[in-house]
Formats: sequence, structure tokens, C-alpha cells
Amino acid sequence: MRLFIAINLNDEMKDYLMNAALELKKKSDHGNFTHRENLHLTLAFLGELSDDKVGAIKSVMNRINREPFPLSLHGFGKFKRSGGDIHWAGIEKSEGLLSVQKQLTFELEKAGFSLEKREYSPHLTIGREVRLIDPSEDIYDSLPKGKQEMTAARISLMKSERVNGKLAYTEVYGRDLIQGKE
Repeated sequence: MRLFIAINLNDEMKDYLMNAALELKKKSDHGNFTHRENLHLTLAFLGELSDDKVGAIKSVMNRINREPFPLSLHGFGKFKRSGGDIHWAGIEKSEGLLSVQKQLTFELEKAGFSLEKREYSPHLTIGREVRLIDPSEDIYDSLPKGKQEMTAARISLMKSERVNGKLAYTEVYGRDLIQGKE
């Protein structure tokens, strides 16, 4: 099964991002836009793994010793791609977020999991293969403004699969971050 560890978003953050995706969609002639229920912040992508690895991943997640922390959106951007760009909302690189992500990757690698070696760039994908109607337009001016923040209080092991032709993410295991632990 295809697995990753993530922070799932609250309803207010999802509403904000769906409004941004709707504005982006209006200015596009093509794109695959993230479904509301699939919005999440990836902490570690594990890839295709057998069911027998889930126990080791749960054990790693249970060793994460961090209290809940604020998670803040920080602007919009895109990764240029020849078949259409990936548009995203940025996440502020807070000490809490980077601490959890670094501890997770350290513990996963120590447990024998192979992870990507590139620098962690926290973002929320809102659209893939997006082709703008007017590529010269600064579309980010029309996207929602203002600070959006939530408390990240849980990390989730997520399974990615196609269900009736639609991408679906399902929590396999979750662990609440513990208040007063650091």
C-alpha cells in the first residue's frame, strides 16, 4: 500500500484552501484540483510498502515527543511543469513543524525506511497540471488574503488509493501530540 505521514487540516483551513482552488480553477483551462477531503500537509512520504511495515511506522510515530503547535499558511506559489504547473499554498517553517518533521524522518531512517533526501518544503497542493488561461496574469492577487492558522495536534499515517477512479486518503493510524511534552 502507498503510505505517508501527514497533518490533516481543520475545516476552516480546508474552506480557505478550497476558495483559493476555486479562484485558480476559474482562471484555468485545465487542471486537476485537490478534493477538499484530501487536503493535508505531508510530513514524510513512505511510498509503496507491504502491510507488515505498518507496525514499525506506528512505533516510530509513538516516539514523537512534541506538544501541539501552530500551523500557518504563508502565501501561494507554483512548481513549473511542462504538462501544467503544480499550484500550492505555503506553510510557515515554524520551530514546532520542523521539529516534528525532523524527528519523524530521523526515527524512520533509523528504523530502516528509505526517504527522499531533499530539503523539506512544507506546502499544500491545491492543483496539479494547471494551465492558466492567461499565463502572464498574476493570479495570486485574486486568491484569498489574510492569515490562516490552526493548531496541529495530531499526526496521521495515511494510505493513498484509488476508489472508484477517485484518489482517496484514509487514516490508517493517528497519534495525538501530547500537551506539556517537549
